[in-house]
Amino acid sequence: SLSAGLDLAGRFLFAFLTLMTLIANLVFIEEAVYIYRKVPSSKRSIIIWINAAAPVIATTSCVGMWIPRSTMFTDFTAAVFFATVIHKFLLMMIKECGGQKLLLRRFENGRFKISTGPCCCCCLCLPRVRITRRTLFWLKLGTFQFAFFRPVLMFLSIVLWTNGNYTLYSLSPKGAAIWINCFVGVLTILALWPVGIMFQQVRTLLMCKKIIPKFALYQFILILNHLQAAIINILATQRIIPCAPPLSSSARGAYVTQQLLIMEMFLITVISRVVYRRRYGDLEPPECMAEAAGDNKETP
Repeated sequence: SLSAGLDLAGRFLFAFLTLMTLIANLVFIEEAVYIYRKVPSSKRSIIIWINAAAPVIATTSCVGMWIPRSTMFTDFTAAVFFATVIHKFLLMMIKECGGQKLLLRRFENGRFKISTGPCCCCCLCLPRVRITRRTLFWLKLGTFQFAFFRPVLMFLSIVLWTNGNYTLYSLSPKGAAIWINCFVGVLTILALWPVGIMFQQVRTLLMCKKIIPKFALYQFILILNHLQAAIINILATQRIIPCAPPLSSSARGAYVTQQLLIMEMFLITVISRVVYRRRYGDLEPPECMAEAAGDNKETP
């Protein structure tokens, strides 16, 4: 068994990381109760979803650490959950502006700057697009497609894996893994683009609602869960991370990724509690007060 193969230091590390995961989940539950009691009903579920990203990734990493054979399922579960969070983050920015109608009224003569990352940050010559109901629909569709297609691709990968046609870390062009991962990468970039466009438009308006640190936390989760994991997996596949019997290079890479993610998601969970918690009865800037009044009118 796994625990039998660990020395004293290894058992202590596993126990400590498991404790961090448990504390992260308790912090999230406490924050979810606070949000449910204090936040208008139109925003509750969205903010709880976004806050759940870090503890969910920490939990899946902890399960994968203790049960190595579940790594494929835990990685996919975390990826699918965060795909939904990307869509929810875009909706949260619209809600924080008072909803779609108030956002359109506020920016009726405005234009979206589409020359932003990750797609077109270098294409400064791109024209600005008018802010209309149609453009908002396309932005929402851009994030929704990823939340829809990621579970579909996850199901396809598991079917191929059970048939022996899918190897998680395989870079062979003859295997299905590299083609599915490339397709997922394209869909991810197309989903991140609308979030960047909306953030550029509303960041000044939502400064009083800490949108910049919220966006920074969202970006950190994205980078750590996808880019960091991909780099470590490539290093393990190329044997730069050496094997240490009974663990192969890929297994050691997976362990390193999971252990780093648990510590990083723990910190992000604690910081999110500070960033997303605010006293709604305190005096706020006039624009924030007007938006809060609009939220109360929307609440049945």
